[in-house]
Amino acid sequence: MFGDLPIRKIIHVDMDAFYASVEQMDNPSLKGLPLAVGGGKERGVVSAASYEARKFGVRSAMSGALAAKLCPELVFVSPRFERYKEISAKIRSIFSEYSDLVEPLSLDEAYIDVTENKKGIQSATLVAEEIRARIKAEVGLTASAGISINKFIAKVASDYNKPNGQKTVPPENVLVFLEALDIRKFHGIGKVTAKKMYELGIFTGRDLKQKKQSFLVDHFGKLGQYYFNVVRGIHLSSVRPNRIRKSLAAERTFSNNLSSELFIIEKLDHIAQEVSKRLLHLKIAGKTITLKIKYSDFKLQTRSKTLPYFVSAKDIILEQTKELLFQEGLQNSVRLVGISVSNLNSNTKKEIVSEDVSVQLKFEF
Repeated sequence: MFGDLPIRKIIHVDMDAFYASVEQMDNPSLKGLPLAVGGGKERGVVSAASYEARKFGVRSAMSGALAAKLCPELVFVSPRFERYKEISAKIRSIFSEYSDLVEPLSLDEAYIDVTENKKGIQSATLVAEEIRARIKAEVGLTASAGISINKFIAKVASDYNKPNGQKTVPPENVLVFLEALDIRKFHGIGKVTAKKMYELGIFTGRDLKQKKQSFLVDHFGKLGQYYFNVVRGIHLSSVRPNRIRKSLAAERTFSNNLSSELFIIEKLDHIAQEVSKRLLHLKIAGKTITLKIKYSDFKLQTRSKTLPYFVSAKDIILEQTKELLFQEGLQNSVRLVGISVSNLNSNTKKEIVSEDVSVQLKFEF
């Protein structure tokens, strides 16, 4: 079915409402309540929402004001990232007992290549079940998982039976699974792209598969080739245990909108300090400085500058950011600013990736 393409056993583990679940676990009085982890309903943004809150339409990246309007009984708690990192480290230690090929995507999700796992378990489905059971027993949280032949399908499958469930898509079922899939469920297709596909008569994987490669490239550029491949079960990206960081950023949302550059500079000083601290901790530096500005009308603007040398010092980052700030006048009052450093010297280091593993299509999933 897939010719000479490498067929792997990939698990995508995704923690269920991770931040909110950690808060409910640590504070039992919050269990069962609609909960939002974030800055509050006045000016903040929801970082995560419990499943009780999601029933009301509350979602991550939503403004606290809208979340409170959708769910008047919503409880806000401040994020505790050190705690989340602590829990995440415990979960990753469980992953490492099954494979060295673990690629974390964030604190709450990761890919695991178990084609040849340390436990010698032939079935990737059983490996996923065991990992989820151990997370529940040793950490106290639930996780969902997707299991299939590549990262793309595994990630799509992990969302299939959430929360606290898993979905296996074995090689012989891949094409049928993808053809029946709602186009909005394809990883990498957001609201804007989905709307464009609807206008082109593409509603399911089957519709997408009927479009010629040239048609997709004409309408979606380089992504057209990606869509053409993934709907046919082709996704060659291997699990990368030493994934290279591409950028590092920090940002702040203000309790009151700022209309003067002078007030913004004071905030940028603290943000530059945070970015520098993290760069130095990771022993990396970057050449490209980007200033992010979100206005009171939620319009987003970025301004970037690439230097001829790598930087990590706070004073240099702040100096370059100030230049970007005064590059042009503000379009409105400002509710958020951020600084990111990219074009990192870590990108010049050799990336270690897993070897392609070719196996028979009929192995146990």
